Amino acid sequence: MIRSVHHIAIIAGDYQRSKTFYTEVLQLDIMREVYRSERDSYKLDLALNGHYIIELFSFPEAPERPSRPEAQGLRHLAFAVDDLDSTISAIAAKGVELEPVRIDPHTGKRFTFFSDPDGLPLELYEL
Repeated sequence: MIRSVHHIAIIAGDYQRSKTFYTEVLQLDIMREVYRSERDSYKLDLALNGHYIIELFSFPEAPERPSRPEAQGLRHLAFAVDDLDSTISAIAAKGVELEPVRIDPHTGKRFTFFSDPDGLPLELYEL
């Protein structure tokens, strides 16, 4: 039986730009980074609060994928935050544009969307 989500895998269009985004803007911790010469690919394991959550890959010639929250496929990756306003301020201060804050009509919780360097929709959801 499924116990939990183990990780999320992301293929970066520009590996160094995405590495900077996830480690400096979102402040995820690097657990391990390896270069796989047989694939000409980097694999970066990232953690949040000590929990392994994202594998960031580089693959040469990876095709682009259309991506918006309403496109078919993976809709978005959501991060839980305690204080939405301070998190928005911290991320916006690093040059990231965020959408206006919305309110979930069913839970009354506040949230917003922004994108990673490849246009992957990311969400901040206030607990």
